[in-house]
Amino acid sequence: MTVVETSAAGAPRVGSPDPLAAGHLYAAAARHAEESERAGRLHPEVVAAMTAAGLTRHFVPRAWGGAAGTFAAVVDATSGVGAACTSAAWCGVLFAAHARLAAHLPVEGQRELWGDSPDTRIAAAVVPPAGRLARVPGGWTLTGEWAFASGVEHAEWVLLASLDHGDPEAPAYRVLAVPREHVLIRETWDAVGLRASGSHSVSVDGVFVPEHRTFLRETLLTGVRDADAAPCHRVPYQLVAALLFAAPALGAARGALEAWTVLVGLRRLPDGTPLTEDPAVQQTLARCSAEIDAARLMLETAAARADHPAGGLMDAALNQRDAAVAVDLLAGAVERLMRTGGARGLIAGGGLERAWRDIHAVAAHAALQPAPAAAAYAATVFPSHR
Repeated sequence: MTVVETSAAGAPRVGSPDPLAAGHLYAAAARHAEESERAGRLHPEVVAAMTAAGLTRHFVPRAWGGAAGTFAAVVDATSGVGAACTSAAWCGVLFAAHARLAAHLPVEGQRELWGDSPDTRIAAAVVPPAGRLARVPGGWTLTGEWAFASGVEHAEWVLLASLDHGDPEAPAYRVLAVPREHVLIRETWDAVGLRASGSHSVSVDGVFVPEHRTFLRETLLTGVRDADAAPCHRVPYQLVAALLFAAPALGAARGALEAWTVLVGLRRLPDGTPLTEDPAVQQTLARCSAEIDAARLMLETAAARADHPAGGLMDAALNQRDAAVAVDLLAGAVERLMRTGGARGLIAGGGLERAWRDIHAVAAHAALQPAPAAAAYAATVFPSHR
């Protein structure tokens, strides 16, 4: 089926096939996973497949030919791709998520990003804010350096955050969209996991950013207030951030279980009995697969909350809690698989050891830490005595 939409200029625009048709992306990610890992960046075919799958346009407003899609769809697609290559899932979900952030720009800023195509790839480094802003006629000049801009080598725009000290007593947290050609990449990402994500540092030096390519962080916390905005743009950032970061971890765990199953199937006990008949192996299979399924159900429920929010702080607290706990379950399952995978599971380039490294890299992200998630949830349950 072909989706025909109308652009903001009024001309018909032909969209991609059914949104998030990720089969080809999975195949490309699997085919190039080891090569991408060695190179420290995704293979161009994988990046092109993200566009073909509809990830880059998934949260782009419909006015620009985007899908303004659901959180359930993007979690399902990227967790599926993550079974083949967690770095591909990580960059894919962030390209989608960053378009959702950019939808908070004024209309003229959105036109610069998507006027020609809804498939613009956007990298970001917005937490924490960094650099220096200087007010000038028509906008700001921005100078500074930011860390961990995943997928930036493949991006066409970069979202950067800095504090506007126009009011010294209450600095404004501002997000700015900068064309990729004005951004210098420092190749600092040499990590144990998510190696192909290319999460390098970036810097700019006195780049001018017009007013219409900026917005305040408060807009992210409240969601777009336009009555015509799609549901995915009206939800607050804190409701969905942890959920989207968690999706690649589900993929990594699925990939680890698949690789472990193959490895175990090749081995035999000293008496020649297939290792698959060992009760300990069967228990590992049952427990780990159940934990992965439990985490999947938690993330699916969180995605449903994001797509159909009831409002208030409880939804956000539940989603933060469930994303953090789901990733904890997934990391624990992969840890157990790694310990029982035998020597073959340790060999570099294998699916099990790569998934093990990748899932720990995902679990280390600040948005998925158990303590702040627990604090946010507890604040909605325990009465305040302050």
